[in-house]
Amino acid sequence: MSRADGFDAVVVGSGPNGLVAAVTMAEAGRRVLLVEAADRFGGGLRTEELTLPGFHHDVCATVLPLALASPAFRELDLEKGTVEWAHPPVPAAHPLDGRSAVLIHRDLDRTARSLGRDAAAWRATVGATSRGGSRLVDTLLSPLALPRAPLRAARFAAAGALPLTWLARSAFRTTEARAALAGMAAHSMLDLRAPITAGYGLLLAALAHQVGWPVVRGGSQVLADALVARIVRSGGEVVSGQTVRSLDELPDAASVLLDLTPRQVVAVAGHRLPQGYRRRLERYRYGPGVFKIDWALSGPVPWIDPAVAGAGTVHLGGTLEEIAASEATVARGGHPERPYVLLVQPCVADGTRAPAGSHVLWSYCHVPNGSGMDMTGAIEAQIERFAPGFRDLVLARSVMGPAAMEAHNANLVGGDIGGGSARLSQFVGRPAYSPHPWATPVPGLYLCSASTPPGAGVHGMGGRQAARLALRRAGSMAE
Repeated sequence: MSRADGFDAVVVGSGPNGLVAAVTMAEAGRRVLLVEAADRFGGGLRTEELTLPGFHHDVCATVLPLALASPAFRELDLEKGTVEWAHPPVPAAHPLDGRSAVLIHRDLDRTARSLGRDAAAWRATVGATSRGGSRLVDTLLSPLALPRAPLRAARFAAAGALPLTWLARSAFRTTEARAALAGMAAHSMLDLRAPITAGYGLLLAALAHQVGWPVVRGGSQVLADALVARIVRSGGEVVSGQTVRSLDELPDAASVLLDLTPRQVVAVAGHRLPQGYRRRLERYRYGPGVFKIDWALSGPVPWIDPAVAGAGTVHLGGTLEEIAASEATVARGGHPERPYVLLVQPCVADGTRAPAGSHVLWSYCHVPNGSGMDMTGAIEAQIERFAPGFRDLVLARSVMGPAAMEAHNANLVGGDIGGGSARLSQFVGRPAYSPHPWATPVPGLYLCSASTPPGAGVHGMGGRQAARLALRRAGSMAE
């Protein structure tokens, strides 16, 4: 990287936000350089043969409803021959002991009817969020902008600000509905007794009805590769296998955008940051880590309830009370005996992931940040609980605890896949409270990772917001 190259913008890190930032800058006519430390682009959008040849596993992100719903990706219109979304027959399922599994269908009414006494309550809570449509989603993914749907946003906020445990018990009467919403909310990696956990559950459940929970045919890497190709077609340059240890190593550019979490920002830019801002970054709190397992299987998972075989995503944790107890244990720094397990069956939607007749399986549970405990037995016991004989199908497994996750991607600090705790105080104040949290006090230096609003998820909004802010400020400087 020669300092005489004359780039208008340099983007460091090629996760979903960094890729969207680079595309946005390049398609605005700026000369862009994208720099990635790993040998392949994508950050969390990586697909590799982790177990056996011919078995393709998504290393981190795999089910991508936010990529379909996000205005950043909608504007890119990537489906034109580059990215194919593969939808499972059922977006999500929630098995229960001694009962039929709860199935979350694309069809809202079909899902509601299956919940019996809670049909009306599901329509009034999850259904109301789903009916908010793209205008409500756009508002929720742009929390610092004027709401596009103010009345719908206000109604969502009234319920979404609540702890999930309170909303589930007050709105629903059945074990099934309470458990299903708890499984959705537990994606937040928060104690479900904490504020705003209901909002995470409502939004994710609503997206299943609104856009579905698809995977990318061929693996999440296909999405990353499509974005990289778009950058190059727009005149940008991309470099992989290049670790940036200091901003001083980068070519001169009017704008530098960092798809990094606060710890890495301090490492590469701390010498330029004002002391007060640097201290705020150093106080930034990371959330729990994940313990992830990928399997190569000789056949489909033998679920007790055969309807679960058609679900792309499966939440394993039992009742609301069990899931809440599991997440509370992690929040206290402990390891649950029966963890909440998030599991994905990619081959249900995309048969290209494994040889004919075989399957890949993806899962993780939550653990304290930086945990060194092996959760393989606990995760597989939860699967066996609802699918006896599962272990007999295992051909090979790949295990990645928090340390391995961070070694694979430095942004996953302590195994935190969310770019920082999703608790209320960091929901908007990511990484520090500001009307423009994507900008640092250093002119021309911006942050665009999941550590900025709106937080975790493959939505690209942190990259879009940072790039648009950089373009506006560069334009005003030029004037």
